[in-house]
Amino acid sequence: MSREHSEATPLLRNQPKQIRNGWLFFAVFSAVLGNFNFGYSLVYPSPVIPQLQSSDDPRLRMDVHQVSWFGSIFTLGAAAGGLSAMLMNDRIGRKLSIMISAAPSTAGFLVMGAAQGFWMLLLGRFLTGVAAGITASSIPVYVSEISHPGVRGALGSCPQITAVFGSLALYALGLVLPWRWLAVAGEVPVLLMLILLCFMPNSPRYLITHGKRDEACRALKWLRGPNSDYMTELNRIERSVNSQVGLQWSDLRSPFYYKPVLISVFMRFLQQMTGITPILVYLEPIFHKTAISLEPKYDAALVGAVRLLSVMIAASLMDRAGRKALLYTSGFLMYLAMLTMTMYTHTTPCDTKNVTVEASQQLTEVHGALMGSVPNPITLVPLISTMVIIFGYAMGWGPITWLLMSEILPLGARGVASGLCVMVSWVTAFALTQLFMHAVDAYGLFVPFLFFCVVCVVNIIFAAVCVPETKGRTLEEIENYFRTGRSFTILDS
Repeated sequence: MSREHSEATPLLRNQPKQIRNGWLFFAVFSAVLGNFNFGYSLVYPSPVIPQLQSSDDPRLRMDVHQVSWFGSIFTLGAAAGGLSAMLMNDRIGRKLSIMISAAPSTAGFLVMGAAQGFWMLLLGRFLTGVAAGITASSIPVYVSEISHPGVRGALGSCPQITAVFGSLALYALGLVLPWRWLAVAGEVPVLLMLILLCFMPNSPRYLITHGKRDEACRALKWLRGPNSDYMTELNRIERSVNSQVGLQWSDLRSPFYYKPVLISVFMRFLQQMTGITPILVYLEPIFHKTAISLEPKYDAALVGAVRLLSVMIAASLMDRAGRKALLYTSGFLMYLAMLTMTMYTHTTPCDTKNVTVEASQQLTEVHGALMGSVPNPITLVPLISTMVIIFGYAMGWGPITWLLMSEILPLGARGVASGLCVMVSWVTAFALTQLFMHAVDAYGLFVPFLFFCVVCVVNIIFAAVCVPETKGRTLEEIENYFRTGRSFTILDS
């Protein structure tokens, strides 16, 4: 009798050897430029809102209600993009879906750059959101399907890394560029992505699914290198594809389908419920309201740098520490930081009605006059707490949620389910981003941060009970895991 396998035990005995081929990494780079633009456009309001609140043009000046819509309408566009990706991913392929996202992204930035009224800003944000929804649904699946199992964990975190890098680029450019030129700069990565993807192959899995075996063979040979054992991998992919049929509604009763779909959907829902989107979108306004010692635009850039560092650390640990260990660590760090922010904002008075850039600067000047040139260390608590929130999120619940979605979804449902996950994620983000500033205006910052603190505890429990460990497994092994109906375990043997 062989001892019972745990969820970390490989189901297929022949583990593929790790290979090194520069073309694979170049293909991944070409695709994840779309995520760079996604991260850039997501946090576009952070430096723009303070500029528009003090704008001399009454057509563009924003109140709290308009700020909420400017920040949140992006997520409605992303939900629409996720829905369209549900149809495009399986019909025209992952690569072409990513390329199509360049159209609404380019148009959106052009509209915002030339905006003469508030409605043009909303239209531009919505269009860039549509592009973000398409890329968030298509790029993780494309990267996962072209990646070698030995580096899939690291490459699977690349969409998140480049999204973080795009956000950092926006924060950095926001220090020197006015808001219209920030929109113009957003065009550059989109056009570069479009050009490079013209020379990249389609996903071998997609090609085999559509009966293009010869093209899939050429694509896999290009991705793995001519001296690799790419034919063995091609045959394994082909067997996996042939063992599946098109998804029917009756199939959802099978654990092979409903378990990975439910896990993916709930992970994307809980990922957004941590409040990461409203925190990133309203980063500078949050710092304005906490009257932090440093200037808010520099605080935002510091947070962006910390976010990039943490997601790079997570990428290096993804295939070493395992997905679940990073999810636990991520949830615990966010819980501690959210609790700290809750206590600080609850005990420290701040104006919850209409804190503008000028008011924050006046408060800082008065504080400096009273305390001299040495800032009060307690005012750095919001900055440090926000850094820990971003660090914790980027260590686990940021990249791993994207990676697991592309790993555990069965091929027959991957296109539709990934689009569903993105739609659920962005509808949740819209609700939170729309309500965040209204809640802060009515009750103060401590109420939303207390809510996010409770959510972090729920995330830790969910990761322990429901999420399987996919470290070191091929996509075929993961599919077998759900097909065999093995129960989830928490401890690895």
